[in-house]
Order: sequence, then structure tokens, then C-alpha cells
Amino acid sequence: MTASDVVSTDVPITAPVPIVSVKPVVLDAPGRGEGLRVRISAPTTGNELPIIVFSHGFGSSLNGYGPLADFWAAHGFVVIQPTHLDSRTVGLPRDDPRTPRLWHSRVRDMKRILDRLDLLEAAVPGLGGRLDRSRIAAAGHSFGGQTAGNLLGLRVLDPVTENAENLSDSRIRAGVLLATAGRGGADLTPYATENLPWLKGPDFAHMTTPTLVVAGDKDDSPLSVRGPEWLADPYHLSPGRKSLLTLFGAEHSLGGIAGYDVRETTDENPERVALIQRVTWAYLRHALGIEDAGWTAAQKALSESVAPLGRIECK
Repeated sequence: MTASDVVSTDVPITAPVPIVSVKPVVLDAPGRGEGLRVRISAPTTGNELPIIVFSHGFGSSLNGYGPLADFWAAHGFVVIQPTHLDSRTVGLPRDDPRTPRLWHSRVRDMKRILDRLDLLEAAVPGLGGRLDRSRIAAAGHSFGGQTAGNLLGLRVLDPVTENAENLSDSRIRAGVLLATAGRGGADLTPYATENLPWLKGPDFAHMTTPTLVVAGDKDDSPLSVRGPEWLADPYHLSPGRKSLLTLFGAEHSLGGIAGYDVRETTDENPERVALIQRVTWAYLRHALGIEDAGWTAAQKALSESVAPLGRIECK
């Protein structure tokens, strides 16, 4: 029996249900340059459905991250995925004047979704009246992790204004940050310093919202000189209730969460993806006050496995 078998059987997952997915729903976005394209995935049954707003990694789009979005939706969440301006589907030129503030545009995309939940709810047949607006989580992978982190309280030193604006949002009650950048300054490689200026000065001291950080112990990012431990900074450097899932042998794609059969996956591992699906689902149900049994079982399963795929620590 493998670690993923243990988690699959010992974490009390709800039975999957059919899902419906609607895309693209286009939100008006004055000043953005074009409308915000959004995908909404939801279970066909159930009421008082909690919400996950998910921010994709650099270059991806609303079409990505099916292994996570489909699983979460099939097990009771409404998942909303924007396409940010850095997406390959947008094709923004490198010299576009919006480029230096891509990080800020991404946060605005997420807030615009929160502002327009009524419109998004109405766009999905049968979803009306079934959302629980008191239980909203922000999640993201890589660049999307930083985007979600801003809603949780992470502050970014804007390379244009040189200010570290508070962009946290009280509507967000929990977060999941997957393979998310850590401390800036001397921890960055020359490439990151030159090309990704929004990584220079992140401040985790105000990121107080309950959050699960997911990091691979083989994710040797080209953006940092510190190696894989850099991706655990959002856990170690932020206050409040935080949890860290460290995945053994995982690289930046964390086994393949970015999509089905995507070429950027360097460490394809279906068992690892299954573990992430279940642990993130259980954590969010715990952090959003739905139930604690799944999260307790996930921690127990990993701690007792003879060959675990990862470990969980909490503070």
C-alpha cells in the first residue's frame, strides 16, 4: 500500500458528483485593455457551496489546472479561474506598458471576480442561489501563488510606485499557495532580479489569513539561489495559523497539477497529484469551518505511512 492509497482510503472524501463548467464568461474591465475571461466549474448538486478563486501560473490560462479544478468541483466547491494578462492566450508583447505591473493586474482580476459573483453565478445554468459567499478561498500556483497571497495579506514592493500596498481582502477566509516564491533581495538570481521585479521585496509579515503552503523538496527554482527551501518561505515567514505540505521528490509542477498531459510537467506523478487533491480539499474544508475530520485524517495518514509522499507541519 502506497502513501496515496493510505490518504485515499483514510481521508473521508465525499462521493464525486458530475460537474458543469462554463467558459469564457467575460467581465467588463475598464482600464485593463480587454475584458477578463473567466471559467466557472461547479457541482451539479448541493447547496451552500464554498468558493475557490484560483490564479494560474505565468503563461497559463483558465483552461489550465484541470486536475485540481475538476477534483475540487466534483467534491463540492465552485472553482473560478481567470485568465490573467500574462497568459500565452493573450499574447501581451514584452514591451507592453502593462508588463511592469502584471502582478498588480492579476490581483485586480481576482478582486473583480469577487465583486461580480452575482454575474458569474447567473452564467452557470442551475447554480443560482447555491453559493456560500461566507466561505471563499484564494489559491494559486507559482506566480498565481503570489497573486493569491496578496489577497491573504502578502505585500509586494511595486517596481513602479515603490510602495508595498495592502491588497488583502476580507472576503477571503483561507488560502492554498502552491510552489510560491519566497523572500526577495539577495535570495534572488540575477535573472529574477532583472526580469521579475515584483519578486524583489515581498513582505510576509502581514499574511495572517489561514493558509496551506505546498512545496516540493526538489523544486530547485531558477529564480532563487537558495534551492527548494525558498518555496517554504510563505509558511515560515508569515504569522498566524499556517500549514506546510512538503512533497518528497516534487519539482515545480508538483507531479502534474498544471493540466492533463501538459509538456511543462517535469516530474509526472499521478499519486502525488492525488495526494495534493485530497489534502488541499481537506484543508480548505477545515479552514473554512465546514468540517475537521478530513484534515485530521490527512495529517494522521501521512504521519503513519511507512513510505509517505510528503509531510505536514502546522503552526
